[in-house]
Amino acid sequence: MSAGRLGCMTTPAQGARIPDGALYACDNSKFGSDGKGRYWPGAEAWFDWLSRTVHRYGPDRCLWGLAPDQPFDAAGTLTESLPWLARIRKLGVPAAYAAQDGCEAPGLLPWDAFDVLFLAGSTEWKLGPVAERLAREAKARGKAVHMGRVNSRIRLGIAEWFGCDSADGTYLAYGPDKNLPRLLRWLDELDGRPSLVGTLATTPPLPPPPATTPRRHR
Repeated sequence: MSAGRLGCMTTPAQGARIPDGALYACDNSKFGSDGKGRYWPGAEAWFDWLSRTVHRYGPDRCLWGLAPDQPFDAAGTLTESLPWLARIRKLGVPAAYAAQDGCEAPGLLPWDAFDVLFLAGSTEWKLGPVAERLAREAKARGKAVHMGRVNSRIRLGIAEWFGCDSADGTYLAYGPDKNLPRLLRWLDELDGRPSLVGTLATTPPLPPPPATTPRRHR
């Protein structure tokens, strides 16, 4: 992190300190490490945590704050996120919106209300052609794109192919001494700008992703 190659993802449940000088982003724990949102503290408690975090570490290092969502539910995410996007922006940080399966339907992506498209949803949807199209549209609109649950070289390459600016995953949490050098090698291959899980390339592009993609995992 001190070298600027990796950043830090933080959530209401972690309580971890952001290293000095590191970029960070604020997830909301709606999916969580258990995949069921068990660590979601409630909307007001979440926003209090987000406000404290931004105040403590500064908005200039914060890549985004993710609005509350309903995992795998596009309509539910729209209802839950809309009241919070403007409030996140008022903290001086970009507001991220979680794209879910089916969010490509008319009226389910409030483009003008958010700054970062967070590719969430099921693995099959997130790595598929609709998510790719939405990621490219977001970039054309001047927005950043983030992909969640990126825990393999294949998935990191797909995120790069989509044009994602950042990605996160739990890869380093399991065997960091062994996995950190491997992750850094992946980043050397992709050779790009800093992100939460490393550097995602802008040039030259990788070949198109394979027809089959990994099943969902953490």
